[in-house]
Parts: sequence; structure tokens; C-alpha cells
Amino acid sequence: MAATATLAGPIPADPPMDRRKLIAFFAMVFGMFMSILDIQIVSASLAEIQAGLGAGSEEVAWVQTSYLIAEVIMIPLSGTLARILSTRVLFTICAGGFTLASMLCATATNIDQMIVYRAIQGFIGGGMIPSVFAAAFTIFPPSKRSIVSPMIGLVATLAPTIGPTIGGYLSHAFSWHWLFLVNIVPGIIVTAVAWSMIDFDKPEMSLWKKFDWWGLLSMGLFLGSLEYVLEEGNNKDWFSDSHIVIGTLVMVGGAVVFFWRAFKVDFPVVDLKAFANRNFAFGSLFSFVMGIGLYGLTYLYPLYLGRIRGYDSLMIGETMFVSGLAMFLTAPVAGMLSSRLDPRVMMGIGFVGFALGTWMMTGLTADWDFYELLIPQVLRGCSLMLCMVPINNIALGTLPPARIRNASGLFNLTRNLGGAVGLAVINTVLTQRTDQHYARLSEQLNFGNWAALDWLNSVGANYDGYGLDGSQVAIQKLAGIVTQQSWLLSFIDVFTILTVLFASLLVLVTLIAKPSGQAGGGGGH
Repeated sequence: MAATATLAGPIPADPPMDRRKLIAFFAMVFGMFMSILDIQIVSASLAEIQAGLGAGSEEVAWVQTSYLIAEVIMIPLSGTLARILSTRVLFTICAGGFTLASMLCATATNIDQMIVYRAIQGFIGGGMIPSVFAAAFTIFPPSKRSIVSPMIGLVATLAPTIGPTIGGYLSHAFSWHWLFLVNIVPGIIVTAVAWSMIDFDKPEMSLWKKFDWWGLLSMGLFLGSLEYVLEEGNNKDWFSDSHIVIGTLVMVGGAVVFFWRAFKVDFPVVDLKAFANRNFAFGSLFSFVMGIGLYGLTYLYPLYLGRIRGYDSLMIGETMFVSGLAMFLTAPVAGMLSSRLDPRVMMGIGFVGFALGTWMMTGLTADWDFYELLIPQVLRGCSLMLCMVPINNIALGTLPPARIRNASGLFNLTRNLGGAVGLAVINTVLTQRTDQHYARLSEQLNFGNWAALDWLNSVGANYDGYGLDGSQVAIQKLAGIVTQQSWLLSFIDVFTILTVLFASLLVLVTLIAKPSGQAGGGGGH
């Protein structure tokens, strides 16, 4: 990508990097890492939290849902807040608040406290993520993109992938409290460094007078209820549940008001004009699909290993670590290629690798273990890094600095929404296809099926020898096999859909305009 060096327009010779800015940026990256990691660390150990707080399975799900709903509201809002307060003040508040909320989560004595503290943690922590993307594309000259972009891409993708490993280890070796206590010391350091080192911009406090409070309320209702409907829809059988219907109505109402305000007021909560830039619009679309691949597969692999193989959270984490290692090793390669290859070629290679990895998973059986999952996981890890770096550069690299803070919030929102939509679709497909496969397989097990009858008689006789009701045990065993096979077939269906999705992205890559040396203004500003 020879054009990477000039993505933001003609610039004089690069000055030497300011050490203070570098230290501040590394602190911000670590803060973002903690915020993203926290989602997956906790998701791997919900059973331990449920037992520790004496909560029901429906209640404990809200430990995740409340965090995600709050985070998804803050991410697009952070651009406006950074303009008003400055990056330094916003990031310090977010890092300090996240650390304090982590401490509160560790001290929770019941599920209601935990849900409230997690919502606070998600909302405050969400402000750290877009700030890092905005800083990367405003404080560093374009010639440094091949170093900076892989770094933030690695953090954004590595954190969700290694989360289950770290979460499983912490809850096994210590207790679930350490899922939150582990944030405190790094959080204090990040907060202190952010306050003393960040000096990228100045606050514009006069903008408070023009702040669109109705826009904020409508955006909160729109994104919050959207996240709720996507998270809870499958568990509640979608529109047969009154809460999902109400949530959908609130979402539609919030969306209408939010978009009306976004185009009507002088200073909207979120500036949607960045989507007029064609590359940003396509970059956001790719980011959305990457969210499906990143969060969807981080969910599918552990689900298979837990349901079919019977692994606990630590064993799942150890198996999943391969993807994280592949990402870590690919990051410098992706950075090097980004300054040599056309970004569209890089993305094309990444999408092909992703599709190949999910296609290999369509041969899944109940015996697949670490070694069978090795190549698909390596492909997934390498492909994610090869895609993320050019997607970040294409989406944010052609925008003027004034628009980047808002745009980075929108860009990160698309990845999170992609994950939410992907998980909702994956869960729905798994549920429906499992039922269909179970019905179809059960139809074959009748008195005309001699192989099934022989198996029942043989297994039944075996258990009769131990003084048990052999025929009853044999029927239960057969039902278990049918259930397992219907799960497997539904997993294969999902991997097939994901293969088609990633392969189809190759067509969209051809529609992107190659970033040119004069792309600083970008189209549509």
C-alpha cells in the first residue's frame, strides 16, 4: 500500500516522534485493551459469577448485556465528548471510572449490584476505544501508519480472542473477583499517565451550550434497545415475547428521533456526515462484517468445545489461544505489507483466508479436537490481522483531522454492532436448525430401522447385565446421540453461512476507490 504514506494529504517531512505523545498513546492503547478484554474475560466465567452471587441463568446473562448496552451508547458519543472536554480529560475520566467500576464489580454481593456496576463499567470504558483510533490518525504522521495501525488492530482483535483464556485461568486459579481486580493496578497507571501525558487537543467548553440532549436520549434508546433485542431475542423466541416487542418499538422510535436530530441540529450528538466519504462508508461496512467474524467465531468455538467435547473454561481457553498467537505473529507482517501492498489486495487475501477457515469447519465431527481446530484457528487469526489494518486505514485514513474523532466512534460502533447482529443471527440459526435436524434424524429412528433396533438391543442387553433397565438406558443414550448430531449439523450450517458471507466480500473490495496521494479531503466533505 504505497499510498498509505500519503493517506491524509501532502505533509512536510516528518518531525521526530515526541516521546510524551508515544508514552501517552501506549497508555491509551493499554486502556482500550482492558476495556475490550473485559467483555470476553467475564463471558468465559459467567457460571462462576452465577454460583458466587446465587443468581439464575437469566439474571446472570445481564452481567454481559448491561455492559454491552452501556458501551454501545458511549462509543459514538465519545467523539462529541472529546471535542467538548478534550481527549486528555475524557480519557482520564474513562480510565479512572473504569478502574473504580471494576473495583465495585469485585465487591458486588448480589446480582442487582453487579448488573448496575457492569453498566457503569461498560459506559465509562466505552469512551476509551474510539479515542485510541482517533489519536492514532491525528497525532502520528501517515508514514508511521504501518506501525501504529497494526498495533491498534492487534489490540482490538486480540483482546476478544484471548479473553476466554485469561478469564478461564483467573477464575480457576483464584476466584471470579479477580476478573475485575486484575484491572485495578493497570487502570491506576493508565489514568495517571493519561492525565500527565496526553496533550493532543484543547477543550471547547462553549459547545456545552449547543449540546443536543434530545439527540443523546434518542440515541441511548435506539442503540440500547437495539443491543437488548439482539442479545435477548433468541432466548425469548423473538416477537412472541412482549419485552422484545416493546424493545423493538422503543428502538424504532429512538432511531427516528435520533436520525432526524442528527441532520437537523447544528451540533448533533453524532456527526453522520463522515458516511458521505465513500471509503469510510465501505470501511465501516467491512468493520461490521469483521465484527461478525471476530465475535461470532469467538463464541462458536467455545460453544462447540463446551457442548460437544465437554471442555471447561480453562481447557477452552487453552484451545482458543492459537488464534491469539496467530494474530500476534501476523501483526508485524500486516504492518510491513500495508506499506507495500494495495489495501484492497490485503483485504482480499484476508477475506479468502477467513472463508477458507470457516469452510474447513464444515467438515466438523464430534471427535474434532485441538489439532483439527488448529489450521482453521490459525487462518482466522492471520486473516483478521490482514483485514483489520487496511480496513482501519481505508476508513479513517482519508478523513480530515477535524472529522476523525467523531468518525472513529462510528467506525468502532459498526464493529460492535456487527458482533451483536452476528451473535443474534448465529444463535437463532443454531436454535432453529438444531430443532429441524433433530426432527429429521428422529424420523429415521423407527421400528423399520433394523440398524437402530440392533443397536438398542445390544446396548440394552449390556446394561441389563449390570442390573439396570437396559431398554430405558439405551433409549436415553440414543436420544443423546441424536441431540449431539443435530447440534453438530447446525454448527456446520452456521460455518457454511459464514463462508458464503466472507467469500461475497471479495466482490465489495473491488468497489473501493484506492486511496491516492491526494486523498486528504476525501470525497463528500
